Amino acid sequence: MKPTIYDVAKKAGVSIATVSKVINNTGRISEKTRKKIMALMEEMEYQPSVVASALTGKSTYTIGLLIPDLANPFFSEIARSIEDRGHSLGYNIVICSTDYDPEKEAKYTSLLKQKSVDGIILASGFENLKGAKELIHQNFPIAVVAREIPSLEVDTVSIDNFLGGYQAASHLIGLGHKRIAIIARDVWSNRERIRGYKQALEEANLEVNDQMEFVKDSAVESGKEMASKLLDSSSPPTAIFACNDSLAIGVIQAARQRGLSVPNNLSVVGFDDTIWAKISDPPLTTIAQPIREMGYGVMDLLIQEIRGLKHMKQRLILLPKLVERETTMAYRGK
Repeated sequence: MKPTIYDVAKKAGVSIATVSKVINNTGRISEKTRKKIMALMEEMEYQPSVVASALTGKSTYTIGLLIPDLANPFFSEIARSIEDRGHSLGYNIVICSTDYDPEKEAKYTSLLKQKSVDGIILASGFENLKGAKELIHQNFPIAVVAREIPSLEVDTVSIDNFLGGYQAASHLIGLGHKRIAIIARDVWSNRERIRGYKQALEEANLEVNDQMEFVKDSAVESGKEMASKLLDSSSPPTAIFACNDSLAIGVIQAARQRGLSVPNNLSVVGFDDTIWAKISDPPLTTIAQPIREMGYGVMDLLIQEIRGLKHMKQRLILLPKLVERETTMAYRGK
């Protein structure tokens, strides 16, 4: 038999009203009592009725998270950080994978609202700005992570993608590389990384290709296909900057197929610093995003809005960091 609110109150030695206040985050309850009751609810596997809470206009303690590609380790890692932070604050996370499809974005947004979630987090890759504007117009709590939408007044946690692209290119330029290619999918964050990459090349008086070809997705295979084209060209690059770690792994695979050694014949830089960067062979030089801080930060901002603890939108821009491993080295050619 499932435990009831009466069972929780009895075991905690408090009134039913006290347990209800903890569940609904109302009234004045000491932090010690709140933590004790929440720990007991978890131990007893007590779940408040989401339907009943929704019907009475109370919090359902559920957050929707729209992620474009769970196969990309960056998104799975940021989803985990959001889930961890939500769990510590008493919230459940419903994760929806949209595949960068605006129709799926609209469908899942509508579905989450029907399920009476307390708020929605939109991750990088979300392009249905009309739907986001409608949510804001309805005063529905939303927040954005890993991208910026300047046209929307919304809480945002992201990194300086321009700086990240600049750092990647500058690192390779500093190693003496002059033919530096870039591989990216055409999404907002990558467009900023490309801007930073081009700025670094221009400052070094190196040729910038304004007619670049984007890959169809962020998968390893796409990185492999594009790197194959670049390496088989008449003037192959000596270094490649891939705009995520998955693409970078594909670059390493393409180099190996051609008998090229990374980094002896080709230097490679990724982006994100996911688990793949650490376990790749050789370990990948990459631009690290503070994934845990981003997930925790966006969750905190959204919950503050849900609980009415703030009235101004915040835009947090965190700094990327170059992590040098074993896929880059000084250019030794002519």
